[in-house]
Amino acid sequence: MDLGKSISLARKQSGLTQEDVAEKLAISRQTISNWESNIGSYKLRTD
Repeated sequence: MDLGKSISLARKQSGLTQEDVAEKLAISRQTISNWESNIGSYKLRTD
């Protein structure tokens, strides 16, 4: 299973929408969609 599918599966098993996850991570819903489609990078600031 690729990372995008893993992200999507974990989100769905948690009962969250892409919007829910985006809000929790302070990023756009489109970014979540791109990650789940394996488009773009997975960089998150941790500071």
